[in-house]
Amino acid sequence: MAGSRALGRGFGWLWAAYGASTLGTWLAFDAFPLIAIIVLHAGPAQVSALAAAGLAVGAAVAMPLSPWVEFRRKRPVMVAMDLLRFAALLSVPVAYALGLLSFVQLLAVSVVVAAADITFKAAAGACLKSLVRPEDLLVANSRFESTTWTASVLGPPLGGVAIGVLGPVTTVLANAVSFLLSAAGIRAIGGKEPQPVRTGATRPRAGDLLEGWRYILAHRALRTLFFNTVLNNGLIMATAPVLAALMLGDLGFAPWQYGLAFGTACLGGLLGSRLAGPLVTRFGQHKVMLAAGTLRACWSFALAFIRPGIPGLVLVIAVEFGLIACSGVFNPVFATYRLARTENDRVARTLSAWSVTSSATIAALTGLWGLLAGAAGPRTALAVAGVLLLATPLLLPWRDPDPTAPHERDLTARSA
Repeated sequence: MAGSRALGRGFGWLWAAYGASTLGTWLAFDAFPLIAIIVLHAGPAQVSALAAAGLAVGAAVAMPLSPWVEFRRKRPVMVAMDLLRFAALLSVPVAYALGLLSFVQLLAVSVVVAAADITFKAAAGACLKSLVRPEDLLVANSRFESTTWTASVLGPPLGGVAIGVLGPVTTVLANAVSFLLSAAGIRAIGGKEPQPVRTGATRPRAGDLLEGWRYILAHRALRTLFFNTVLNNGLIMATAPVLAALMLGDLGFAPWQYGLAFGTACLGGLLGSRLAGPLVTRFGQHKVMLAAGTLRACWSFALAFIRPGIPGLVLVIAVEFGLIACSGVFNPVFATYRLARTENDRVARTLSAWSVTSSATIAALTGLWGLLAGAAGPRTALAVAGVLLLATPLLLPWRDPDPTAPHERDLTARSA
């Protein structure tokens, strides 16, 4: 069974570190907008700017770090990014306790955390590839995906209770501590990590900043997946504030109903991540990725037809459950496919380029869809996003240009 396969002590610590930080992140879900509104009395424009600017500026800050990460030992980089996030987030409850918390500080912390997130993920992909055998990558990615969706179900309700009982910065403190625990878990992996060998020029060059994008765009399968995932994720995330405004504003749903809808729907991600391995074993990696990638684009259009009351709530739960379940299958298969087709000395730069583009796209589309919702109404904005999402499967790699890629046969045959 994929779920019970032992992947080694090193992966166990990496998984524990991931679990700690992921739970902390979901405990603090929407904490900064909440603090901005409740503590600093920020308006909608400021809250939107906080979300968009943190992603956009964080992506810009992270971009020049990718060549630096590529040719350094990955675990020290990951520990450094965890400690940086810990220190940045800890400054928020400290400033709050001293009565010094400001909107500028929230913005600065969000930028630091966003940049550190991207850098950490770039190093973590290379670390995972070095710790786990190629034929076990899908199992490992499925476990990460299951952990993400479990945390997404448990974190926001627990965080809401913590904020209600202990105050608005409680979950930020918990999130800071989670990164300290993550750093400890990564340190516990042990063993000697080899120093990556740099080929070609011995010093970083300006052109290295674009190497990740050059590598992606020159690779047919990665290129199509790049545009598919960036556009799909951008449209889904951009419409989240619009959907929240529609449900909590025009349709009169209570906050607990909004939370219930998405908490219940996240169970679909847990189900999907458990099905990914068995489906790949039966149908093959490429077919499963295409099917799940197509199906996840077919749900969002229905959100434009939400109505008040129980029927509307049931519709949201059904649509989001289907979307998230398909994503739960797609994400680990896609992550494995991407790693298998990325050369070892390009992993950090490739993943960094992917994350930077995704963050910048989400920031831009979030702002654009906010303007569209203001001009044409939230239903129109949701409908337009739904129609565009229906076109994203055209960007999937329908013809695998490299069916004999390294480890492809093992990944397909031995994922169970």
